[in-house]
Amino acid sequence: MEPRNGSVVRRRQLARQLRVLRERAGLTLEAAAPQLDWSASKLSRIENAQQQIDVHGVRSMLDLYRVLADDWDEILDLCRESRQKGWWRAYGLGDDAYVGFENEATAVSDFTLSYVPGLLQTAEYARAVLKTVEMRRNRQHLSNFVAVRVIRQQRLTSTEHPLRLDTVIDEAALHRIVGSKRIHSAQLRRLIDAADLDTVNLQVLPASIGAHAAMTSPFTVLRFEGIGEPDMAYVEHTFGSLIIEKDAEVKRARLLFDRLRSDALSPADSIALIRQLAERT
Repeated sequence: MEPRNGSVVRRRQLARQLRVLRERAGLTLEAAAPQLDWSASKLSRIENAQQQIDVHGVRSMLDLYRVLADDWDEILDLCRESRQKGWWRAYGLGDDAYVGFENEATAVSDFTLSYVPGLLQTAEYARAVLKTVEMRRNRQHLSNFVAVRVIRQQRLTSTEHPLRLDTVIDEAALHRIVGSKRIHSAQLRRLIDAADLDTVNLQVLPASIGAHAAMTSPFTVLRFEGIGEPDMAYVEHTFGSLIIEKDAEVKRARLLFDRLRSDALSPADSIALIRQLAERT
């Protein structure tokens, strides 16, 4: 797996830089677009990462914006990276899929309600989940889904491009039998093993706390350290998914996750509970 390529995150980074360069040059969209032989709407789409741009287009922009020659290579390399196909494209997913964002993230904070986090699922458990929630999908889609999930998990043990996972799992998910008792038991053991990884912090939100602020929805917060990309939140629901980018809402998601962590069992007590459940199955 190539660690970083083709993600919409790269296109967003490029778009942000191009917009800043235009503004530094003192040009409005309406003034710059005609000089590039584009419409203002096309330039706006490029600057909002809604449309790809090739190297020739970026060269024209850098020339118009009078960018110093020493700064060209980095921007042009970013343009090339933004146009590469992500590894997930081979499995039928677009560049704007969640995995494209996660592929560039450095850390994930994940709260799950009904089943264990995708980054910690066994292949059999993942297959059983999808077969249940998306019964109309064909066999190829199912195989692709499981393959993508397994590839994503490699980053938890990667030395070159690691991913930090902080997860809070609602206790109900640990009692729910997904697939079969054998699959459930193997999944619990996977959680125990994963908790030993330096990149994983696993906590269980006990049923004994009763009602809590995140009862209605699981959610994920992605962090992109070192690449200038702001945090984002992601919510997956029965009928699709939602990407949340507004600063105030992302901040609220971070604070909510911190609250869940404080209400959850400690990592040691969480694993002790999972061991007890595994011994009963």
